[in-house]
Amino acid sequence: MTKTNPGNFFEDFTIGQALAHPTPRTLVAGDQALYTALYGNRFACASSAEFARAIGYAGWPMDDLLVFHVVFGKTVPDISLNAVANLGYADGRFGVPVYPGDTLRTQSTVIGLKENSDKKTGVVYVRSTGLNQRDEMVLDYARWVMVRKRDANAPAPETVVPDLPKAVAPQALVLPALNLARYDDRLAGSPHRFEDYQVGERIDHVDGMTVEEAEHMLATRHFQNTAKVHFNQHAEKDGRFQKRIVYGGHVISLARALSFNGLANAFKIVAINAGRHVAPVFAGDTVYAWTEVLEAHALPGRADLGALRLRTVATKDQPCAQFPFKEGEGTHKAVVLDFDYTVLMPGKG
Repeated sequence: MTKTNPGNFFEDFTIGQALAHPTPRTLVAGDQALYTALYGNRFACASSAEFARAIGYAGWPMDDLLVFHVVFGKTVPDISLNAVANLGYADGRFGVPVYPGDTLRTQSTVIGLKENSDKKTGVVYVRSTGLNQRDEMVLDYARWVMVRKRDANAPAPETVVPDLPKAVAPQALVLPALNLARYDDRLAGSPHRFEDYQVGERIDHVDGMTVEEAEHMLATRHFQNTAKVHFNQHAEKDGRFQKRIVYGGHVISLARALSFNGLANAFKIVAINAGRHVAPVFAGDTVYAWTEVLEAHALPGRADLGALRLRTVATKDQPCAQFPFKEGEGTHKAVVLDFDYTVLMPGKG
């Protein structure tokens, strides 16, 4: 009997299956520093413990997407070790802040299955929840991933596609207990607050970042993401692209870091409404991004704080000055990520 883990194939999953993922991960200040080194993140709360404490955080909160990556990485050996591609996200909410010294673990439930027409792969839908050492929710989200079948002749399960909301409702957002009276625009890097953004506004973030082989490999290992398509060139040389695919979360973090130029006061992500990896990214590609404001939500009793629902689109080797193209033209070949999320931003009240 083998003692190694070959990972689950599509036919190994069943609706309602519960998965408790190894291994817990304790985060330290060094994780935050390495995250900054990888992506150049400049949002104030994740950059400055003093800034964060001044607006009411109990300590130095870990970057929201660092938390996402760690929670996600725990799921890979059980869900996507044999993945072809991670396809999308929905209905994600961030919970209590994560501070240095907190230990995170992840559990998942299979909520949908659909075999693909080629009979060689299928789509697995899961809901994953990240918990800290006090069993408090730090992140809860749904995702779906294309997974290889072990045996193309294995019978297909009954198709179940979960009904997921288009966006997280504002009343379902988990809001940290903050007092923004001491929020300093100068230190945060922008004078533009919640009221300055209009629904339909589009922002070209101007800058681009080139993905380096060493950086995306370091990120994949840092987040303990063991999916073969990301780290095993020996295996992937015979795959679809003959080379490793950059982890999709790496692209999300690059786009978020780029969005600082135009959205510097979007200091916290509170929801992942939807998202899909439109096309793969490889080492050597340069990532650009633009953002559209989809909705603006005033929060009850909080004149000092609002929530913006944003759509950030990332492209490769294509600056975004002329994006988006006219409606009806379809997805441009340069688009690699379409990410719908909600952020908190200080108001003028």
